[in-house]
Amino acid sequence: MYHVRFKGNHYEIGFRWGSLLAKHGKIILDYIPFPITEKRMEFANQCLPVYQEYFPQIVMEIQGLSDGQKCSVEQLQAVLFSMYAIPPACSCSCFAVANGEHILVGRNSDFLTELEKDNKNVIYQFSSNSYSFTGNTTSFIQMEDGVNEKGLAIGLTSVYPPSIQPGMNAGLLLRFFLEKCQTVEEVIQWTEKLPISSAQTFTVADSIGDIAVLECCTDSLQVMRPISDAPYVCATNLFHSDKLASKNLPDIDSWEAEPRYQTMVQTLEHKATQMGPEDAKELLAGKSGFLCQYDRETGKDTVWSVVYDLKNHRIYRAEGNPSHCSFREDNRFLF
Repeated sequence: MYHVRFKGNHYEIGFRWGSLLAKHGKIILDYIPFPITEKRMEFANQCLPVYQEYFPQIVMEIQGLSDGQKCSVEQLQAVLFSMYAIPPACSCSCFAVANGEHILVGRNSDFLTELEKDNKNVIYQFSSNSYSFTGNTTSFIQMEDGVNEKGLAIGLTSVYPPSIQPGMNAGLLLRFFLEKCQTVEEVIQWTEKLPISSAQTFTVADSIGDIAVLECCTDSLQVMRPISDAPYVCATNLFHSDKLASKNLPDIDSWEAEPRYQTMVQTLEHKATQMGPEDAKELLAGKSGFLCQYDRETGKDTVWSVVYDLKNHRIYRAEGNPSHCSFREDNRFLF
């Protein structure tokens, strides 16, 4: 996993990173694992006005990256804006616990092993009006989990979309929330307002102990909160609320999403009230049932695992499958 620290405004960050990569002979568009088709280009062009209205900073970062790379900004937008809406895979597991003693978010990132060498952990520190954050991604610019300086932590799981429309996708929505929100309630309010292009869940927790799973797609949102005496929420790659479950598509390879979900539910039902960081790590490592035990020969695996301990301001990450890679504390980002 690469570790990268960014400072400055969004354009400067994009330009410096793009220039540095180009200096070392690495052109991002040469490493995209799917074809940049006319369909993706057209879809991105339809999404662009949404980003210009709601998240112009990310448009500037992409422009800076394009200028630093001396490559087509339209092709970069096609990659980033079509991701999740025109998806290559559905994977990942996430949960949150708030039991009085601890506020925890745990997430396994499950993805293709052939691409794991390019996974990134980043720290963004802005000179402009955005919250600093640290996060992890299998891609670039978009984020898949993270925590910001205000103690808001978020993890996503993708769901195969029943439909798509121009809007913001999962990874860029998560990035927006980290930069703009302090609380779970703010995330919910923005999710109700923003046009959404893809289907996903967001597992969200804040420093006051509010936790929720947001199931959302182009035309629906359901907020799922803990029930009494069960201080947890969790999600994989299927919708589980009554409102959205009918939108799950049959015969999709969801990477054993339902077995992973049941492992978390069954474990958290018994352990959430007393769960601490070590218990969270054990759950993510598959010690309570199937969660990360993929056969790597199929090209699938858990490629990192992370626990955000919001009450104690700590981050633990396993940079590989947590069943055989140790969690290490990362104390480079203060929140």
